[in-house]
Amino acid sequence: MTVATSLIPGLDEIVRRGDPKRRGEIAGAIAALFFQDAAKLGPELVELFDNLLVDLVPHAELASRADLAERFSWLDNAPPHLVGQLARENEIMVAAPVLRRSPVLDDAALVEIARLKGQGHLLAMTERPILSADITDVLVERGDRDVVRRAAGNAGATFSAGGYSELIKRASQDGVLTLKIGQREDLSGESLKELLNGTLDVIRRRLSSMVKPERQIEIKRAMAAIEEATLPPGPRRDFSAAQRTVLGLHRGGHLGESALLSFARAHKYEESIASLSAMSGVRLTILDRLMAGDRYDPILIIGRLLNLGWPTVRALILMWYGPNRAPADADLEQARVNFTRLMPTTAERVVSFWRNRQTI
Repeated sequence: MTVATSLIPGLDEIVRRGDPKRRGEIAGAIAALFFQDAAKLGPELVELFDNLLVDLVPHAELASRADLAERFSWLDNAPPHLVGQLARENEIMVAAPVLRRSPVLDDAALVEIARLKGQGHLLAMTERPILSADITDVLVERGDRDVVRRAAGNAGATFSAGGYSELIKRASQDGVLTLKIGQREDLSGESLKELLNGTLDVIRRRLSSMVKPERQIEIKRAMAAIEEATLPPGPRRDFSAAQRTVLGLHRGGHLGESALLSFARAHKYEESIASLSAMSGVRLTILDRLMAGDRYDPILIIGRLLNLGWPTVRALILMWYGPNRAPADADLEQARVNFTRLMPTTAERVVSFWRNRQTI
């Protein structure tokens, strides 16, 4: 027993052998005195109440402890030892209120509790108005999906570089977490790029629709950098002159299948790809990368989308082979058959996928 309980006649006996209801009543009565003048109590009186309640409250009924935890959780000068005791209770309905908001709990106590207690305790902590990086490091390390999502969605939470790295790693398997991280104001450009690199296109589009215009610009930059990194190694083609040529044709109303056919027959790769990009709405770098593959299927797909004739598609395929190679007649015939059988709806679906890779 504490010195405080021994100073009050009969209280020591109640603490040791009183029934829970009686202990709860005494704890409630003492707490009521505290709440009555809480704002006026100095440190010495707070300490006195702390010593009294630390002995009584643990023996009170669950409902009484939960009620006291809720009321003390709002006070700046709540008895510190009692609050720490309540926060460490295994009963989450007792611990949760003080873990959510009590200003009396310091970071050291919260980190200790986060390392030792279960997911319910961690989840309650995620609702605190401010979470330091020391705390979030533990939450991200030990927390389950709900804990990590809540922490990431807390605008008052701070994350260390390691914490962000772990968050992003977990986000690769959790679209909801990706959206929460992507909306954080303190997310760096490099972390945003890392986040988007492991994210599905549908999540990227959803994120872009949810964030502020400034973040949308950052997302576009990050996606451009990601696309650039996926291009095959070696010298990159310069499309600037071809784009100017195609732009001139477009402005003059002459960009169409006839111009494309001329470019393809002349093996003008840059002008052909720039024309296909302008006509289809697929970004030039994506088309270039598709054409660099080991199959000419993308030509059939985009040809069907644009309703090109077989002579134009055939010329594009020959351009794809290059001036020093020639396909067998049987291969060209098979390509023609495949092109004829290709449904426009299928082509539209594939090209929509290509476009969606650039919309954000």
